[in-house]
Amino acid sequence: MAINKESNTYTILFATIMVVVVGGILAFLSLSLKPMQEANGKIKKKMEILKALLTTEEFQTISRSNADAKYADYIKAEIVLDQSGKVIQEGKDAAFNVDIKSEYKDKNLPAVKRSFPMFIAEKNGKKLYVIPIIGKGLWGPIWGNVCIAEDKRSISGASFGHQGETPGLGAEISQGFFIDRWTKGDEKISDDNGDFTPFEVVKDGTGPNPTKIDGISGGTITSKGVEEMVNRCLVPYTIYFKSLK
Repeated sequence: MAINKESNTYTILFATIMVVVVGGILAFLSLSLKPMQEANGKIKKKMEILKALLTTEEFQTISRSNADAKYADYIKAEIVLDQSGKVIQEGKDAAFNVDIKSEYKDKNLPAVKRSFPMFIAEKNGKKLYVIPIIGKGLWGPIWGNVCIAEDKRSISGASFGHQGETPGLGAEISQGFFIDRWTKGDEKISDDNGDFTPFEVVKDGTGPNPTKIDGISGGTITSKGVEEMVNRCLVPYTIYFKSLK
């Protein structure tokens, strides 16, 4: 029996078969590649944490092939805080497994149920604290890590990332010159009493002092996004640090 390839029935049948076949192939590829994608995501996260912890020269020795080992060398403990600065979880991967990006996107998640992870590191015989932060730029999510020195007040390092900020403008938050502005002026996250001190990202050149940071020229909205992100995310950690004194 000859098949009428010009009929509507043949066209619909052919289209249906193609959808099923192509859909099956795509589903198979998605499942097959998922473990690799998850592994790459973990490596990227570890490298972002290490970037905040290490100097530029030290970070240049980090690659995807040695990131796991270097992370294990530096990160000695992990804890998770609640909004009031109380430890609610600790142990291996306690902080690493917290997805602050998903929590930030969930507008229905009450503030009291949000998690605040922290990585406790040792470097050159000193204890350092790496704090992940998340916020919003002009076009999409921005994020970063802030490294706090052994005094539990001074910012000793930072790293920032973004999704879709404008090249040459807001996207510059990930560049070294902007990151240096958070570490070269004796910036501190708390006052002498241990209470949080808000930061202001400015554009008038008055940034070099403990609570003001020069922003990105032409990237005002992204710069202010970093300001909001830092000021919102760091508060529970200053409460925790104050409780240790």
